[in-house]
Amino acid sequence: MEKDQNINSESQNEEIKETEAEEQIQKEQEDSGEKNEEVKEITPEEKIKELEDKVARAFAEMENQRRRFEKEKEDAFDYGGFSFAKEALNLIDNLERSKQILESDEVLKDTDALKKTLEHFEIISKDMVSIFSKNGITPVISIGKKLDPNQHQAMMEIDDDQKEPGTIVQEIQKGFMIKDRLLRPALVGVSKKTKVQNDHKSEENEENSDN
Repeated sequence: MEKDQNINSESQNEEIKETEAEEQIQKEQEDSGEKNEEVKEITPEEKIKELEDKVARAFAEMENQRRRFEKEKEDAFDYGGFSFAKEALNLIDNLERSKQILESDEVLKDTDALKKTLEHFEIISKDMVSIFSKNGITPVISIGKKLDPNQHQAMMEIDDDQKEPGTIVQEIQKGFMIKDRLLRPALVGVSKKTKVQNDHKSEENEENSDN
């Protein structure tokens, strides 16, 4: 009987010790958590600096948005009619084609009616170019210029020993700029040296190399 009581007493003591150990561990963890919170807590000066950084970033973003808006507004004002202007160029093209068809008509050739019609076409063409020019749309200068890929598109090569290779000698379709932006490239023909001259130079080079 006494033996059983001793065993129960020992068990209770062990349970008490375990409970006390768990409470001690829990207390240590809580103390550790409080210490960590104390370590993580920032000073008022640091909080102010953090808020100043956030405000500065917000103002910087607002300034970037304002600049983007201003740029978009300027582009809309300067180039808002880009598509319309590009379509309107077809009027000049069609007018030029009509002139060429009339000029090549054998029945109308050298008649007063043809001359008067072409004069009217020329007036209309100049008026259209003038209207475009007032709105910042200007023709690309091509004939006699060196080929510029930013403004011209070469459609053919033409034998011409009087011009430097790559010089524009024919304009197939006029190009236009809208302010500083290309509205459409000029379609052109560029000069190249004749094959005979190229062959002659090759022979001279071979003779010089042999000597």
